[in-house]
Amino acid sequence: MRRADWTAVLLAAVLLCLSACGGESQPAARHSVTLVAKSTQTEFWLSVFAGAEAAAAEYNLDLTTIGPATEEDYEAQNRMIQQAVEGGTEALVFSAIDFTRNAPAIDAAAQSGVHIVSIDSGVDSSQVSTYIGTDNYAAGRMAAQAALEQVEGPLRVGLVNYDEGTANGQERERGVLDALSECGRATVAGEVTTLVDAAQAQADTAWLLSQNPDINLLLAFNEPTSVGAAQAVEALGLEDEVFLVGFDSNVATIEGLQSGSVDALIVQNPYAMGYLGVESAYRLLAGQGEGLEPMVDTSTQIVSRSNLFTLDSQKALFAFEQSSH
Repeated sequence: MRRADWTAVLLAAVLLCLSACGGESQPAARHSVTLVAKSTQTEFWLSVFAGAEAAAAEYNLDLTTIGPATEEDYEAQNRMIQQAVEGGTEALVFSAIDFTRNAPAIDAAAQSGVHIVSIDSGVDSSQVSTYIGTDNYAAGRMAAQAALEQVEGPLRVGLVNYDEGTANGQERERGVLDALSECGRATVAGEVTTLVDAAQAQADTAWLLSQNPDINLLLAFNEPTSVGAAQAVEALGLEDEVFLVGFDSNVATIEGLQSGSVDALIVQNPYAMGYLGVESAYRLLAGQGEGLEPMVDTSTQIVSRSNLFTLDSQKALFAFEQSSH
């Protein structure tokens, strides 16, 4: 073969290689996912974010985590949803502050082609592909059962709940009330609806106890209300008179279990909610959504002084620390 022919062959080979490789290799574009939480402050949500970030790293996703300043501000959530859609997010992992009033924003996002995954607290939208979180009605029954197993005689019950529009708090209360009604020895003496803020919950719980001094069973339905209720019980010196069942893992309530201001905690798995929520978003974006279950119940368990130091309880209470090692 002539020299000119060899040159042409070599040039063609180089061009073919450049064409196949695209010149310098470019990384594949990453899918974008936005997690819109109810808060960015509590230990519960920090654990959710840790799980979400672990899944995003595993599946090579561009993850944004955002939430309002307070767990009452559903309007801020709606603005965040709209801004995320306008910013090009492909999937939303969402926990609704208000079951009804967050729904239009979620519907609009879905109509724009955004995939929707719900975690922790549901939203009234048929566009949700899957819900991942606690079976809140069952968790409420579990909270009542924790008291029924340890407190004898008639029960005078005080309830410390939060925003009436939030699905999970209302479902937990419904579970509690059904279980207490079935036992035949419980009467609700009083209830307060407070802000998702420990200081306000403490003040409102103290007021509830002052108005109903015969309360001997107190139930609080999320992390900040449980912290506030425990602080109220301790400040009033009622550790021996009031049996307190709270929700979630927090340094203050874990200390309360040891000191006596808290008697039992219903501990959820926020890390799993975050991880599985983002993993489900990836599966939807990868065209694997047909295999998703409509509801995934993450683990929930009772932790009390009697089982506080067991391995299972320690794993539940300190899921975030366990996952970071």
